[in-house]
Amino acid sequence: MRELQYAPPGRRLGDDPAQTPVFETREVSRDYVMPGGVVHAVRDVSIRVGLGQLVALRGRSGSGKTTLLSMIGALDRPTRGSVSVGGMIVSEMPESELVGFRRRHVGFIFQAFGLMPILSAAENVEVPLRLLGVEPRERDQRVRELLEMVGLGARARHRPYELSGGEQQRVAIARALANRPPLLLADEPTGQLDTQTGRSIMKLLQHVMLTEGMTVMVATHDPMLLDLADRVIELRDGRVVDDRRQLADTNGDSA
Repeated sequence: MRELQYAPPGRRLGDDPAQTPVFETREVSRDYVMPGGVVHAVRDVSIRVGLGQLVALRGRSGSGKTTLLSMIGALDRPTRGSVSVGGMIVSEMPESELVGFRRRHVGFIFQAFGLMPILSAAENVEVPLRLLGVEPRERDQRVRELLEMVGLGARARHRPYELSGGEQQRVAIARALANRPPLLLADEPTGQLDTQTGRSIMKLLQHVMLTEGMTVMVATHDPMLLDLADRVIELRDGRVVDDRRQLADTNGDSA
């Protein structure tokens, strides 16, 4: 499987038209057959996103944000249209290849954190590295780097129930970054957090994008967080109704 190219840390490459996009959707639609009829969750969405962008996907509940993220991350397949990541058409990839693809190329962050309660923060971050067979010394070094990056170096041995909600989400971010994926997808990552903590998580994602050389796409309905994004795409009833670029707030990256 072809490896994606990383953006040099600190450099923004998202607007280079010659660059292979991190992901692209072409007239993507997703329909669900329900007892009351067909639900059109996503309708004819075409977007192209390059390396080095923090993209906010906004819209009310039921607008199609989660469905679109699931198709971009190869957790779901479109009813029509195609999804490509790094030039690979993942919407046509056989199931036997998708697990390995997701492990190497996409990091996922969810609203519910999804940490394993019996494992420490460090052990949770280590899980993806174990699945790829990374050697212990390299695993330990990467885990330390990531926990320091998210400000939890001193909390490595704590289990989830010993951490605040914001700290648990930081562990989830570190875990999503473990295998250095070029694409990070976050579905309402601040939904369970207060406004101040949520903003600190968004600033952390902004910092991660720059230091790790990756693209981050965040689904959120919180208008207070949108000013941190480079680009805001709005969905309504499954369709893109607005797609605009803006200058992100780069002040206070320390999160």
